[in-house]
Amino acid sequence: MSKPVHVVGGGLAGSEAAWQLAERGHAVVLHEMRPVRGTAAHRTDKLGELVCSNTFKSTETSNAHGLLKAEMRTLGSLILACADEARVPGGSALTVDREIFSQGVHDRIHAHPRITVTREEMGEIPEIGIVATGPLTSDVLAERIRARLGVESLAFYDAIAPVVSFESVDQGTAFRASRWGKETMEGAGEEGAYLNCPFTRDEYEAFIDALTTADQFTAHEFDSVPYFEGCMPVEEMARRGRESLRFGPMKPIGLRDPRTDTKPWAVAQLRMEDRAGRMWNLVGFQTRLRIPEQARVFRMIPGLADAEFLRYGSIHRNSYVNAPAALTPHLALRDAPTTLFAGQITGVEGYTESSATGQLAGINLSRMLRGEEPVVPPPTTMMGALYRYLREADPKHFQPMNANFGLLDDLEGVPAKVLKDKTRKRELFAERGLSSMTAWRDLHAVSAVSAA
Repeated sequence: MSKPVHVVGGGLAGSEAAWQLAERGHAVVLHEMRPVRGTAAHRTDKLGELVCSNTFKSTETSNAHGLLKAEMRTLGSLILACADEARVPGGSALTVDREIFSQGVHDRIHAHPRITVTREEMGEIPEIGIVATGPLTSDVLAERIRARLGVESLAFYDAIAPVVSFESVDQGTAFRASRWGKETMEGAGEEGAYLNCPFTRDEYEAFIDALTTADQFTAHEFDSVPYFEGCMPVEEMARRGRESLRFGPMKPIGLRDPRTDTKPWAVAQLRMEDRAGRMWNLVGFQTRLRIPEQARVFRMIPGLADAEFLRYGSIHRNSYVNAPAALTPHLALRDAPTTLFAGQITGVEGYTESSATGQLAGINLSRMLRGEEPVVPPPTTMMGALYRYLREADPKHFQPMNANFGLLDDLEGVPAKVLKDKTRKRELFAERGLSSMTAWRDLHAVSAVSAA
């Protein structure tokens, strides 16, 4: 190439993307605005600085995050190589010394002969490049993105409700229906679009007591969110009055339990999160409760006593694109396929997930610059399943997602008896995922890069 590729953002996704491109022979300019312009979260000018946690979560392939890491390793990953070198004791979790980790990323990027690091605030979207500016995207670039994609395509705050697996919901307690029977589920005949968990009065009162006294997460200064009605934590709504939820997201109006032909005292509704119906979102239950408290309190909802949480709720500052409405399957602008997005700005949550999108963005941009088509792993892999979610999620209700087994295609040809063993089921998911990733890599001649 006569022109360099531009990567905007020196976090995990941007650093990984720049490395993937450079190792494939491309000249790269990596734009990082720190320290010219700082953020409320970062404390140094190092590339790859970790700001919220020092763990990349599990390394076990029977865990969704562990499987994603194993898939990334088959392609060669700068971020995971640096994490391995900075690892500190943390059991099966990939826990790192933050300073050693970021210094490792920083030094490798600066030492690469095909990468030039510039310190400046980018105010334009590159025509040939990758935008990986993360949840703290600068106001100037955010406005450019909004102007390019439309004002509704870039959010500045997450108000995320928990997601549970369908198979963990007690179908003997929850019932399928929509208010007044107005909405049905696509492809399911007359079935209602929601799963409804009915409360008696006593159950509701006990739930309110637990919800209003549960331990909350205290936000960092950079993570503070101005509470408005569309971003109000469920526990804050409950504190407004004991009936607030019963006349809000838990109102029973227009619903009758078909088994008893009675109207519940209150109802928690679950809405389908994915087209396959494996993941269901607790409607209106965005929350700042700590994760153990979410599990304890939300399992008090009738029908969710044994709920498997695929994603916990949260509320925090986050700039992210409405990927299913605005981006291509390989996360590029629809009118500019060589302008890709990567990291949390695409709608993924987590260090590993962000790094994985940077890895694939670098691979695909390199392919396109060499005249090849972009490729995405199959949804039997964790990486491919994340990309499918970003492509197929309902754009009207799109919210960021982390790696979880609910994203994957069902296992075929496995006896139901075997699938009841959750540990074995996850092992089978991992075996299939790694096999699929290797086959995909070989089919498309995607070489693994070195992280040395």
